[in-house]
Amino acid sequence: MDALSNTFAALADPTRRAILARLALGEASVGELSQPFAMSGPAVTKHLKVLEHAGLISRSRIAQQRPAKLEPEALKAASDWIAEYRRFWDAKFDDLDAYLNDLQKNGEDK
Repeated sequence: MDALSNTFAALADPTRRAILARLALGEASVGELSQPFAMSGPAVTKHLKVLEHAGLISRSRIAQQRPAKLEPEALKAASDWIAEYRRFWDAKFDDLDAYLNDLQKNGEDK
């Protein structure tokens, strides 16, 4: 699977998105990340492995802990991909708006 597909697959899960939101505030341990969820540390670790595989987080080792850290650059590729489609749809909506304005103008002229 390519990097962009890995990113979107990782982001498809609401728990992983919540973990990323928490990591946007700073590094956190598995214990800290599992607190808001009704799940065990090993379950959170599985989510972290998916996020790490997608390049969205990195983990370091400090004594017995392995804190997780957000890697924002990994989200840039997804953001760039979405931005291309946003430009496309913005242009389509502008075309539709112009078309509807023409219809309205022509309807008023009759």
